[in-house]
Amino acid sequence: MNDQPQITARDSEDFSGLRSSLDPQRSRHSLSEPGVPHIRALNIPGMRALYVKEVRRFFKVQLQTIWAPAVTTLLFLVIFTVALGGRGRTVIGVPFADFIAPGLIMMAMLQNSFANSSFSLLVGKIQGTIVDYLMPPLAVGELMIALVGAAITRALLVGAALWLAMLLWPGVDVMPDHLWAVALFAVLGAMMLGFLGLITSVWAEKFDHAAAVTNFVVTPLALLSGTFYSVDKLAPWFQSVAHANPVYYAIMGFRYGFIGTVDATIASPVAVAIGALVVTNLLLGYATYRLLSSGWKLKA
Repeated sequence: MNDQPQITARDSEDFSGLRSSLDPQRSRHSLSEPGVPHIRALNIPGMRALYVKEVRRFFKVQLQTIWAPAVTTLLFLVIFTVALGGRGRTVIGVPFADFIAPGLIMMAMLQNSFANSSFSLLVGKIQGTIVDYLMPPLAVGELMIALVGAAITRALLVGAALWLAMLLWPGVDVMPDHLWAVALFAVLGAMMLGFLGLITSVWAEKFDHAAAVTNFVVTPLALLSGTFYSVDKLAPWFQSVAHANPVYYAIMGFRYGFIGTVDATIASPVAVAIGALVVTNLLLGYATYRLLSSGWKLKA
């Protein structure tokens, strides 16, 4: 009597399959080549996860990231309207308070969009958690979409909080005349500073570096963009300086959405503003993509 285990036909098939799986020549066509991505389209779940993480990060301290900037900017409105807006003063045919309010909203949105995106990668480098951004299966473009999208979200929340406060403030009319312009320039402006903040977070090595960009680049661009005054009343050379400032087009177009007129001497100012912001966003987006792709100051 044979006490050896009998090999059935099924066992033979299983053995053949195992041998084929171990044979690189036979399994060459059944397995993916090394380095070939399995996610061939946009990694939407990954982008959503990173976007939600970034939104939750600033929303956990919303008193500091949303409401504090809104209150600070509202104080600007109170001070300037009391100091300069008396006696029925008008600018380009509208009351001074109505002229200055949209510029203040956009200025706060731009500053907070920059603050959010400039913090993302920088805090990872300082705390040693930058690997959390680099190791997940996210392409460079997907990483940019998530981080800049979170910055735009914070900017829109700050703008909405300010708009609600100004809506209840006596003597200020902030009802939009062209809602499409309000939405378009809000997104384009916040995206522009979101890209700039992301570039800053790649370059900066400590919080002082990001603060330097805020103090010497972002704030001057915002204050010299016609937020508190009409650009068409400036000297010709100063108008040229303002026209070279992309923040001016964001504020001018956003203000147009509220009051229906602009303080510009250029032809087709709204169309020019849209074109200038689109080109600026494309250039900043390309620069951001190249920096992130190179791994400069991100990878050892």
